Amino acid sequence: MKTAYKILIGAGAAAAGIAATATLSYTITKKMMKIALDRQPSKIPERAQRRVSGTKNQGKNRQELALAADRLRNSECETVEITAHDGIRLIGHWQPCENAERVIIAMHGWRSSWYKDFGMISDFWRENHCSVLYVEQRAQGESEGEYMGFGLIERYDCLDWIRWANAHGCSRLPIYLCGVSMGASTVLMAAGLELPENVHGVMADCGYTSAHDIWKHVVKHNLHISYGGITASIASDICKKKINCGPKEYSCVEAMRNCKVPVLFVHGTDDHFVPIEMTYENYKACAAPKRLLVVPGAEHGMSYVLEKKNYEECVKRFWQDFD
Repeated sequence: MKTAYKILIGAGAAAAGIAATATLSYTITKKMMKIALDRQPSKIPERAQRRVSGTKNQGKNRQELALAADRLRNSECETVEITAHDGIRLIGHWQPCENAERVIIAMHGWRSSWYKDFGMISDFWRENHCSVLYVEQRAQGESEGEYMGFGLIERYDCLDWIRWANAHGCSRLPIYLCGVSMGASTVLMAAGLELPENVHGVMADCGYTSAHDIWKHVVKHNLHISYGGITASIASDICKKKINCGPKEYSCVEAMRNCKVPVLFVHGTDDHFVPIEMTYENYKACAAPKRLLVVPGAEHGMSYVLEKKNYEECVKRFWQDFD
């Protein structure tokens, strides 16, 4: 009887330990998913933001980027809006070019903005006869929506914006979908859809392979927390409840296998937020004509800043070949 009693006590303690671990895992994962998906999570301290992104040289080029962002934000643009496929209101900033040769639809990254992510390159686009539609991604900026979708939902927003552009005089111009970080993965996922014939290409700078993959990488390598088993399962359940789609239900890799438009991939070798290996995987899967620009020493989203001339030459050749 004493032995049986000890076994029962031990089993009860083990069960309590498992329950406590599960509760802690759920609490931590719920917090992480709120930061990942919700429009307005709890305020994230700057130190914690650096841990999430893994950025080593946070202050480098900051002033140059800030000045470029201010220039674009204060430049002459027409604010436009559409109703997305799911009924929410999305905002864009239309900057037409006289005698335009092409149209760029630009999708910014996670918890960023159109003027921050494209401030540096906006002059280059304008000087090369591009009309540009700068999109405010759902659940960010002035666009509506409670949750971000890491490209899983936003890929359909790309289609909505293409339709807007074609309905506003751009149907005879080549359209390029351009994105940075989450915006890059958004346009890559959109490339797996049936696109209008005047979409001539995609330009993806430092995109990840899937929502699941980027969450796993950041949690394991930047936050040093285990991600797998119960944590991944909880994250998937929370994601499905919030955006009606699981993090493994679609990926850039799958989209690239079905892609029919040319793709220019760009990535920096020192990216600690989205590892360059993810772009290699997307590139390998791409069934369409493809180009790859690797920038040695560039951190996340900094390839254009670090190698402006080389970046611009690659983009010009891409347009020349596929306009």
